[in-house]
Amino acid sequence: MSELKNIAHKWFDAFNVHDIEMLLSLYAENAEHYSPKLKVHQPETNGLIKGKQALRNWWEDAFIRLPHLNYELLHLTADGEQIFMEYIRHTPGEQDLRVGEVLVIRTGKIISSRVYHS
Repeated sequence: MSELKNIAHKWFDAFNVHDIEMLLSLYAENAEHYSPKLKVHQPETNGLIKGKQALRNWWEDAFIRLPHLNYELLHLTADGEQIFMEYIRHTPGEQDLRVGEVLVIRTGKIISSRVYHS
């Protein structure tokens, strides 16, 4: 398995057990994350957060709001320093959501991530 796919699998493992420390260990200190959900829940960010502390705050909030949130991996496609992850977002009481997310990885750490969904 490629290094990028290995990091992506670790990402899913950490996310699905809501282990924030494990998730953060995969990211560079100054990593950036963009998500349409950020625009909804933290409109002041315009969808973009930067740095591990912002990531920690975002995930802590998400895991409190959605204690049973879980991602089902569908497909990974790696190319150079990027990996495209396709998955289904499951949370009780909400319709399942098909999601695409791109991780940009350099020197073994995620430097940016961008979520796509409708």
